[in-house]
Amino acid sequence: MSVTPSLDGPRASAAASRKTRPAAPVEPSAPPGPDEISRIVPRRHPGRWLSAAVALLGLAMIVNSVVRNERFQWGVVSQYFTTPAVLDGLLLTLWLTAAVMVLGFLLGTVFAVMRLSANPVLRTISWGYVWIFRSTPLLVQLLFWFNIGALYPTLGIGIPFGPEFLTFKTVNLFGAGLTALIGLTLHEAAYAAEVVRGGILSVDAGQTEAAAALGLSRRRVLRRVVVPQAMRSIVPTAGNMLIGTLKGTSIVSVLAVQDLLFSVQLIYNRTYQIVPLLMVATIWYIIVTTVLSVGQFYVERHYARGAARELPPTPLQRLRRQTAALGGRLRTASAADAKPL
Repeated sequence: MSVTPSLDGPRASAAASRKTRPAAPVEPSAPPGPDEISRIVPRRHPGRWLSAAVALLGLAMIVNSVVRNERFQWGVVSQYFTTPAVLDGLLLTLWLTAAVMVLGFLLGTVFAVMRLSANPVLRTISWGYVWIFRSTPLLVQLLFWFNIGALYPTLGIGIPFGPEFLTFKTVNLFGAGLTALIGLTLHEAAYAAEVVRGGILSVDAGQTEAAAALGLSRRRVLRRVVVPQAMRSIVPTAGNMLIGTLKGTSIVSVLAVQDLLFSVQLIYNRTYQIVPLLMVATIWYIIVTTVLSVGQFYVERHYARGAARELPPTPLQRLRRQTAALGGRLRTASAADAKPL
């Protein structure tokens, strides 16, 4: 009987000796020198630069065609830009816009609450109001209210199907200015009701349930919990409505209300300088719209607190960051160029 020597024994002893052998110390590598550090090259975007160049070229062509076109008569534009008639029309436009927005949203809030009410009669009345005034063109509504005297020569306050205590003639009551205010307000309220209702519905139901669990009253829940969160959804749409109302007030010129557009129309009907006077109204609308847009940005930023981890930067902050980033790039490029070869 022969015994074959096993090979596992020597191999196992060799492996054990390797495991127990102390490892050779690793020499720490020296840090790379400044010349050995590779420079990070940003990715090139030739298409982005090409599209920007084409857009700037087109913009320059448009600006050049507007500035150097003598038919715009920029001298006439500067002459009538700050005349008393134009400024009076601008003030009336601003006043009408502010009054319509305030009254429209107050009335619209009432109809929004009625629409969210558990009372079926109030819900039906609110739905019917929004349906009628959103389905009818604004010009038709203004002309209807302007001719309300043909339907109701006199209006009275009293008992239905009974005696009237106070009566007055609609001809003496509904002038052009009041007609424009009523028509625009009723039209605005229909849209404001949906905006407010959508903002209230955007608040999670758990917020009101948590507030009710803390023992807060319904009025306090609405004022301190629901409204601040709903404003994040209401403000952007309300800002668009404000700008739309500002431009929409020009339609009251059909009622001979001397707003901004009607004021310039009176001037160019006398001087026959139609294009420069329309440019006067256009520039004023652009200026006021820009101011309102800036205000809308800051109002949205105010109500975004608590909803975002970081508030969006203001235009001034964004300009500072871009300037600092550009300065850093220029310093890095100058340091790389000054590096000895």
